[in-house]
Amino acid sequence: MDRKNGKAEMNYKEAYDNGVCRLKEAGVEEAALDARLLLEHICHTNRNDLLVHGDRELGEEFCSAYFEGIARRESRVPLQYITGEQDFMGLTFEVNRHVLIPRQDTEILVEEVMRYLHDGMEVLDLCTGSGCILLSLLHYSNGCSGVGTDLSGEALAVAERNGRRLGGNYRFLQGDLFGDVDGLFDIIVSNPPYIPTGEIAGLMEEVRVYEPLMALDGKGDGLFFYRKIAAQAGKYLRGGGYLFFEIGCDQAEDVKNIMMREGFLEITVVRDFAGLDRVVYGWSPKMERKTDAAV
Repeated sequence: MDRKNGKAEMNYKEAYDNGVCRLKEAGVEEAALDARLLLEHICHTNRNDLLVHGDRELGEEFCSAYFEGIARRESRVPLQYITGEQDFMGLTFEVNRHVLIPRQDTEILVEEVMRYLHDGMEVLDLCTGSGCILLSLLHYSNGCSGVGTDLSGEALAVAERNGRRLGGNYRFLQGDLFGDVDGLFDIIVSNPPYIPTGEIAGLMEEVRVYEPLMALDGKGDGLFFYRKIAAQAGKYLRGGGYLFFEIGCDQAEDVKNIMMREGFLEITVVRDFAGLDRVVYGWSPKMERKTDAAV
């Protein structure tokens, strides 16, 4: 039996143990978790199956698919790109190599926005990627609408598929940040590229090699997109509207100063579950433009 390559039948528990062993030997962090999640994805099972039905024979087709996935994970392909999905805010999003993998840290951003998101508001999501931020906000609100923009057409194709499956009153536009955006919004939110260019080479292989560079590279000091967005956001916000950013854990003071220079008020920093700075937001005092008849 060639169990290393998964070419012969084995039971569920044997396949799992074999997968864990291979991932540990390859130096993959959380080898046991990844092996289990991959097996559950391939076999359409859940955690209980490993505990209760570990002696169930998998069959050659399932073994082959599972160990093909293990081989990809050994080469550092992220698990989410192998399964093609990632859970975020209680929803399941399609992901592939054209979009960043949604992370738990970004749920902090969504949860902060939801504190200020009221019925019927309009949201602009810059650097939308998979659409996970915008679509989550629309899913958990009433009567809200939104626009998501991204420079990558491939990323927007993923966002569109997620939108069709999850629903909501949304539009996705291809362009550089505000690009072809028109109208005013109550909230602008963004998880922009924020890794300084010089630090990208030191990222873990799963991120450096497989996640899209366009969504990671924040230029020289990592603050390029914060400056650019904050400088233009006031043109697209209603008076009293909020701008929300996800940030790198050491960027809070810099992003606060950028927003202060652009006139935002009551700028607030929010920490994630690890106690690291993760979100910065503030509101725009800009007054609505009066019509001649109202003067």
